Amino acid sequence: MSEEKPVPDGLSRGQFIKRGGAAVGGALLGGGLGTGVSWARPIDPTARDAAVGTIKIGYVSPLTGADAGFGEPDPYVISLANKAFAHGLKIAGKTYKVQIISKDAQSTPSVAAQVAQTLISGDQVDLLLSTSTPEVVLPVIGAAEAAGVPSISTTVPWESWWLGSGNSFTSPKPYQWVFHFCFGVANFFDTYTDLWKQVPTNKTVAMMAPNDADGNAIRANLFPLLEKAGYTIVDPGAYEDGTTDFTSQITLFKQKNCQIFNTFPIPPDFTTFWRQAAQQGFTSMVKIAQIAKTGLFLSQVEAVGVKLGTNLATGVYWGPTWPGGSSLTGISNKELGAGYEKHTGRYWNQQTGASMALFDVAAAALKASGNPNDKSAVASALKSLKVRTTVGELHWGTGGKSNPFPNIVVTPIPGGQWVATKKGSKFPLEFVFCEHEDYPQVPIQAKLKPYS
Repeated sequence: MSEEKPVPDGLSRGQFIKRGGAAVGGALLGGGLGTGVSWARPIDPTARDAAVGTIKIGYVSPLTGADAGFGEPDPYVISLANKAFAHGLKIAGKTYKVQIISKDAQSTPSVAAQVAQTLISGDQVDLLLSTSTPEVVLPVIGAAEAAGVPSISTTVPWESWWLGSGNSFTSPKPYQWVFHFCFGVANFFDTYTDLWKQVPTNKTVAMMAPNDADGNAIRANLFPLLEKAGYTIVDPGAYEDGTTDFTSQITLFKQKNCQIFNTFPIPPDFTTFWRQAAQQGFTSMVKIAQIAKTGLFLSQVEAVGVKLGTNLATGVYWGPTWPGGSSLTGISNKELGAGYEKHTGRYWNQQTGASMALFDVAAAALKASGNPNDKSAVASALKSLKVRTTVGELHWGTGGKSNPFPNIVVTPIPGGQWVATKKGSKFPLEFVFCEHEDYPQVPIQAKLKPYS
């Protein structure tokens, strides 16, 4: 795998915000992470009213709204974390009670900002966790950095996290309080090119990138990599989240005979697009349908319809066939996936592992701090933290392709597709891994099938 190098964004922060990359419901407008936000007031650490010997962990995710699929595993994951913390967390010879306070961001930046402020100023949490899409995570980390609260986040491509928070590749600003782990553009590139060579195509790619933090980062960074690798990119331009008519884009893709389709939409937009694409004859032309940000969970695929969802390809940032497991709970990844299905009646959800990893990191950072109620000590511990998690071993501060910036650890995202199960199976579709360029320890289960 080639080394992941930052690609100059070529935009000023003002230009990036204007294009929608950092506009998160007003949560970060007016200065980025390093300069403060009007409602995120710094906290006097002596003023907290939490009980002595108690650690408060805030957790923000989308339980409802457009990105609710990411929140499906939350009750199960939090129950496992609570069980692990039931007898307290022993740190420097002292046992602390642990309280997890979970908030629903409702898939909306403004709500994410509000609940983050509640956790920081009202609940006075010692550590703030957030996950799943820029719409949720960016307002949370903006509040945390402004208020001086250590924060860990995941499930936002690291370029979207970095640029969407108002930072730059060319003139990077250091962050003091916020830390992130997730895959990035180079991981997508490795996964896609390894998958796409398994099905013969004309290498003409229909790219649908929205005008949001994910879409802008993908357009600026992934498109050039694919073009350099010999793919022809057909880009109809950024579209707005919530678009209801994709006729012009579909017409262009048909005219250009695009045999590969790739997109990074919010889930409802893909459902709208793909159904219109089927009605207008585009899906029958597509040999590889590669989707991201949606199609990650069976519930999202079923929303499109099982027929249209069969053979959709996507990257997976955690699965029950992955090696290792949770350092906090001692549960293997195989047990985590099986436990989720048993307790929920749903097919395993890849966000289960990512969310569990947040608590693995949280527990390790709190222990390494020596004083979990000292926010500076927790943040300092995170700067060089090494911890075993469900998504692999994470190690901040090492540099190289795994740490493009000090606050970021890059994680893998091997790829595969949703295929039909045998008649009588509990679920209509199952996910199979078809490549592991990014993470060879994950076993390959099948070869990529053509979409149509």
